[in-house]
Amino acid sequence: MVSRVPAEETLKNHYYCYMVRCVNGAFYTGWTTDPVRRTAEHNARRGARYTRMHGPVELVYVEEVADHISALKREAEIKRLPHARKAALAAATPLPETFRS
Repeated sequence: MVSRVPAEETLKNHYYCYMVRCVNGAFYTGWTTDPVRRTAEHNARRGARYTRMHGPVELVYVEEVADHISALKREAEIKRLPHARKAALAAATPLPETFRS
């Protein structure tokens, strides 16, 4: 199937794996093309069922990845980590300025 997205638009796509900390201290991991928008969706109760039940959330980790498939793979890797490793990952990786609220 031929993509109907112009080539210049395709090059502008960025993919991110992210983690938010829920009010109960748990981490939720996902992927998105816009971490700020996605965090706002979680906080507006338009995100995942888990974050609707355990919000509000705070964005604590963002990692840019090459493409959609890489984002899915990295999301799965992070989801398999124990809570302590997720906390260490978030603490060791400062949020880029563009993603701070």
